[in-house]
Amino acid sequence: MIETWRWFGPLDDVTLPEIAQTGASGIVTALHDIPYGAVWPREAIAARKAEIAAAPGNLHWAVVESLPVHEDIKRGEGDLAGLFARYRQSMANLAAEGIEVVCYNFMPLLDWTRTRLDAPLPAGGHALRFSSVEMAFFEVHMLGRDGAEADYPRDVLHAAASLDRTADEAERDRLLTAIMAGLPGAYARYDVAGLREALQPWAGFGADDLRATFRRFLDEVTPAAEELGLRLCVHPDDPPRPLLGLPRIVSNQDDIATALDMADSRANGLTLCAGSLGANPANDVPAIARRFAGRIHFAHLRNVAKEPDGSFQEAAHLEGDTDMPALIAALLDEEARRTAEGRADAQIPFRPDHGQALLSDLGRKTHPGYPLIGRMRGLAELRGVIAGLSYGGT
Repeated sequence: MIETWRWFGPLDDVTLPEIAQTGASGIVTALHDIPYGAVWPREAIAARKAEIAAAPGNLHWAVVESLPVHEDIKRGEGDLAGLFARYRQSMANLAAEGIEVVCYNFMPLLDWTRTRLDAPLPAGGHALRFSSVEMAFFEVHMLGRDGAEADYPRDVLHAAASLDRTADEAERDRLLTAIMAGLPGAYARYDVAGLREALQPWAGFGADDLRATFRRFLDEVTPAAEELGLRLCVHPDDPPRPLLGLPRIVSNQDDIATALDMADSRANGLTLCAGSLGANPANDVPAIARRFAGRIHFAHLRNVAKEPDGSFQEAAHLEGDTDMPALIAALLDEEARRTAEGRADAQIPFRPDHGQALLSDLGRKTHPGYPLIGRMRGLAELRGVIAGLSYGGT
């Protein structure tokens, strides 16, 4: 397996020389400064690729995460020919620079959602957390979304009402900041009124509608990906459930099967995110990996600890609810199968996804969920599992 590391470019507090010291060789990044819907120029791609190659440690740009899908494409709104053409041109420019794996997501509005960015850990440090009670409090009492009550069980709504009576302005601001951290592009933020406005175009837009626009997206880009030798891989929903009245269509194995069947091509693949899928109690992540192994082009290896009310928290990589050795064994078996076929893409790139903020991570202004020490601990643990399984057989 190819050890990779997500880097947010020049604005990332974690530097390329630091990444090189972790032992990872592949960089997972994107041109975050380019507006959604615009072409990624080949010159800009080449410059970023050269910047990575010039760093110590023989680093290389291994995976694009993400080549973002414009919200109009997700809504199927207006004349989309230009947006699709620009997306295909960006794909062509990436392929011309030798980049073959492109991760993206099809989640409306938000890339991911947490309600706390610094949930304390018993031994010190902190982690990302999603609280169903806090999310219900936000949707019902802060946002005032029509119909939000129907999305939460009675005990969660009761606890949310209690929180509404006790939360001060600082707590409300903290919660809004945490939820807004999941906006794509990562730098624009909404206040409550702005979020209400941003949600309005999605009113009445359901899962079947989103599946229809996703199918159209695949119809438009998959043939080009095949011709260019690109492997596109959709990222699962995070968390894997509807939020803010927005639909989700990549939350479980049935969703994944539907998505991959829409374009039965190796170019239409999956980013196997153990944490996103693992937050759904119905998902057996190692079993999902084995079922869709042939279409997995990239893996995010992380773990979460789930709670009965639907809450979850980022756990250490070998803790939490997902059997990480069993998942890695499934990926190693797939690599062996591809190697036997003589495939050039036999090795699957993976990255230690997220991480608990530990030691010198504390106080450092890294992107939420992407500390240096916590991810390096995760990478070391995953590396050990891979080495053990490779030595002993899978």
